[in-house]
Amino acid sequence: MSHEHNHDHTFTSLNRAFVIGITANLLFVAAEFAAGLYTRSMGLLSDAGHNLSDVAGLILAMLAFRLARVHSNRRYTYGYRKSTVLVSLFNAVILLVAAGIIIAESIDKFLRPQPLHGGAIAAVAGVGVMVNAFTAWLFMKDRERDLNIKGACLHMAADALVSAGVVVSGLAIVYTGRYFIDPLIGLVVALVIVYSTWSLLRDSIRLSLDGIPRNIDRDAVEALIRTVEGVEDIHHLHIWALSTTETALTAHVVLPDTSRMAAVKSRIKSLLHAHAVSHVTLEFETGETDCPDNCI
Repeated sequence: MSHEHNHDHTFTSLNRAFVIGITANLLFVAAEFAAGLYTRSMGLLSDAGHNLSDVAGLILAMLAFRLARVHSNRRYTYGYRKSTVLVSLFNAVILLVAAGIIIAESIDKFLRPQPLHGGAIAAVAGVGVMVNAFTAWLFMKDRERDLNIKGACLHMAADALVSAGVVVSGLAIVYTGRYFIDPLIGLVVALVIVYSTWSLLRDSIRLSLDGIPRNIDRDAVEALIRTVEGVEDIHHLHIWALSTTETALTAHVVLPDTSRMAAVKSRIKSLLHAHAVSHVTLEFETGETDCPDNCI
């Protein structure tokens, strides 16, 4: 009962964080985009575009977060848990596309520089620092629970740093009058996006292909199972992600006989649950059992 209460509390807390974060960022994107058009600042426009992609990412992450709680049915026996993985992959792609657009626009600004209002740029970006930092803080305590939550937190924190860079560029333009600083900051923004997105893309692709989650060591898991009394051998070990927070495992376990099968199964599952493997399916064999090499 307490366990369910904690899950409900976490769901309510994160759902509220998503709603607040999405609303705050949408309002800021609208204001920053208008200011970017008014001041003709590539730094503001690129940052607004990046923030808009993050809003889309937050919306998708919230959708996946809610879909993950949908119960399984006859057609989707694991429910919609895998949607969290697909969303994290889609978010990574969106961010990389945004980075490409920013690079192209910044290069164009280098070739055709235009006068800019540095003070207005710095003021608007300063608001962005506060909005992005606040949104990152909303997800900070739950960032290790879910790849999407971690992605949202990291992107918002990166955005706060990027906005701080735009503040610096605005002030630099005020005091130096060198307008090339603005597209230069645009390129820095793009590099920050690529850098912060790379690990998310890598992990998302791995989970999409049913690879072993990064926090799981296959050899350590196999060694752990072998420590259970009565286990003679283990093979056909498969580990994959059901979602960005849940890991599944199947394996064939060889016993000398089946008399202690129930106790061995209980012990293995208990050990694996303690190591973040929540769904465990085991097939038991004796030394005389003939299991062909292609059985899985």
